[in-house]
Amino acid sequence: MRTKNPDPALIVETADGMFDLTTADRSVTSMMDLLRRGQSEAEGYDEVASRLSTAADEVDPEDVLSNLTVPCIPEEVWAAGVTYEISEQAREEESAMPDIYMDVYKSDRPEIFFKATPSRTVGPGESIGVRTDSEWDVPEPELGVVLHHGEVMGYTIGNDVSSRSIEGENPLYLPQAKVYNRSCAIGPAVVSADGVDPTDMEISMQIQRGADIMFDGTTSTSNLKRSLEELVEHCLRSDAVPEMMILLTGTSLVPGDGFTLLPEDEVSIHIDEIGTLHNDVVSV
Repeated sequence: MRTKNPDPALIVETADGMFDLTTADRSVTSMMDLLRRGQSEAEGYDEVASRLSTAADEVDPEDVLSNLTVPCIPEEVWAAGVTYEISEQAREEESAMPDIYMDVYKSDRPEIFFKATPSRTVGPGESIGVRTDSEWDVPEPELGVVLHHGEVMGYTIGNDVSSRSIEGENPLYLPQAKVYNRSCAIGPAVVSADGVDPTDMEISMQIQRGADIMFDGTTSTSNLKRSLEELVEHCLRSDAVPEMMILLTGTSLVPGDGFTLLPEDEVSIHIDEIGTLHNDVVSV
């Protein structure tokens, strides 16, 4: 986890509590710092975090959770699509050319697309955006794979906010439907790849509008049609790999056709092993 006030700090949660690693080493203020430290000292970043935590100040969890920001700052965020059966059905329903989504669903090659840069990505408690030129907008809760030099280091929660009306008009409009200001949210934490089983994580999403719950659903990564290894391999294939990137792995929690996000809606995405990513909505 990373906090933003008063100064950026890197927080680790262990069985003994939460600790500010920055108080043990002022050069470690981000996950990138931690990964580079592990690389330079030929240690895993888990081992570095564990060692630093023994000399770090313990912090109040409530204070940490009220000051969270993006847990890591990837140079690029990519995403996979049509990875669950229900997402294939939803894309067919929105599109004027539905057969192309069934072709992708059955194909050996997955759909992989560019999603966001750091400037387009927000963290916990910040506002996600819906486009002013779109009439049908949805959040897409996804498990995010955190990669360092192409190696899986951990997992986080991602929200691939999307304009279904723009993409549905023509699949060639996908970049405009997916890539714009505040189109991606990441957080609240990164969990070590060694500490969880990513093939059986429960993902839930709730959308609230005022006092009303507009959507409440649950799925599991066990319903993924494609393996995470397959998605990562295709994402990295024949491409320059940035030092840190995140790959979002698709969704099967899609609100029904009668729903669109509106400004001031609140979206909460939860994965037990990682936490809850909460964002409100603004027009951009």
